[in-house]
Amino acid sequence: MKARTRAATILLTPFFLLFTAVMVVPIGYAVWLSLFTEKQSGLGFGGTETVFTGLDNYTAALGDRAFREGFGVLLGYCLFYIPLLLAGALGLALLLDSALARARRFFQLALFLPHAVPGIIAALIWVYLYTPQLSPVVQAMEAGGIGFDFFSPEGALPSIVNIALWEWLGYNMVIFYAALQAIDRSVLEAATVDGAGAWRIAFSVKIPLVKASLAMVGLFTVIGSLQLFTEPLILNKGTGSAVTSTWTPNMYAYTAAFDRNDYGLAAAASVLLALTAALLSFAVTRLTGRRKAGTARKERTA
Repeated sequence: MKARTRAATILLTPFFLLFTAVMVVPIGYAVWLSLFTEKQSGLGFGGTETVFTGLDNYTAALGDRAFREGFGVLLGYCLFYIPLLLAGALGLALLLDSALARARRFFQLALFLPHAVPGIIAALIWVYLYTPQLSPVVQAMEAGGIGFDFFSPEGALPSIVNIALWEWLGYNMVIFYAALQAIDRSVLEAATVDGAGAWRIAFSVKIPLVKASLAMVGLFTVIGSLQLFTEPLILNKGTGSAVTSTWTPNMYAYTAAFDRNDYGLAAAASVLLALTAALLSFAVTRLTGRRKAGTARKERTA
């Protein structure tokens, strides 16, 4: 027993050291920084001094309309993006897993390749495709009588969702496809022998057997959605863009830190966003856990 404990300690120590260095310490420092602010002494001719303000930075962030509206943008983004991503990735994975699919390797690679492009490069490419004076896509749409401003208040959110889908759809499709490939083929053969068609097998056999992967991807997607930053930051540079410098909470923190040099406010905004992510992660985990428990009870009863 002691040997096992010693081996476990040796193997886990590097992980906990790295976790502490890159997660616990930065979060702790952000919390500490959020309790202070820098003020100029005198009439502004003296130097700055760091003053303890307690929860004032949190009050200032929550009282700022721009910060609150950023969470509204995130809510709309999640409601729009997450269902499309999960349904699209799962649908593509089911198509590749079906007996009718041809050239599976080619389509896996083709769908995964956009994820290999760095996010900032992908955003720059799409900003070019969204710009009316430059984009052949916009010009073709206008020639066909379709007018749509990708930078307008109504078009900004769909534009960013489109970029995110282009980046992450293939990645999550690979995860679902791997889960589908792990299903025991004898189960699928038994369903076929019982007379189930392709649609019935997909919805009644395959999808229930990959629920764990679906829950995992959903959890990671929720966390990733709350960190929305790169795409709107690049879209903010577009001509006449409705995306402001405080469009999301991450952009609000970035602007507070590097444009206004208010590091205490930026830290407070970051901590509030981290707490939101933690609460949502907990809620998603509990929800999926309850569903698993309910499914297990039904199986035992049957």
